[in-house]
Amino acid sequence: MYDRFTDEVLTDLLKKDDALALETLFNRYYKPLCQFCYVYIKDYSTAEELVADLFIRLWDNRRDAIILKVRNYLFVSARNLSLNQKQKKKSPIVFFEEVDMQQCNFQDANTPFTILSNRESDNNILTVIDRLPARQREILLMSRIDNMDKQTIAEILGIAVRTVETTLYQAMQHLNLLLKDIRNFSSGS
Repeated sequence: MYDRFTDEVLTDLLKKDDALALETLFNRYYKPLCQFCYVYIKDYSTAEELVADLFIRLWDNRRDAIILKVRNYLFVSARNLSLNQKQKKKSPIVFFEEVDMQQCNFQDANTPFTILSNRESDNNILTVIDRLPARQREILLMSRIDNMDKQTIAEILGIAVRTVETTLYQAMQHLNLLLKDIRNFSSGS
């Protein structure tokens, strides 16, 4: 029944100590928030811990927090927690690998060779993405990996939609140049 409620209704119920409202929000946003945190900290288990802590804080502060849009609140909070964690850790950049293999849908057409080839291609592209300037990388991943619309990205980052559009365009241009350089280098040109 709670699955049909809007975020705003769930937020109101949360303020009235309704634990089922928290559980519904958790089920609705847990996985996307974990993926979002992973973009920043490159460690899925740490991302899961951060998101779990975020929901604990949401419950602890349910009566005092002024939340207009819970989705934006959760993603901004997740971003801040991830950046704080990254500052604490100060570890070298680790490139993206699919951690949770159980969530992959394997089909008969996927041989070990094609799986490894696809993973290697994904890693190569993500390696190139990691070479983008921080803001371009952040917006590109939010747009393409997390499938967020420009308005949501703008709200989460506290910037104008036009800035998101411009930065995304610049990121794609920069990415194309980097990929072109790699292709030219690979072919010996």
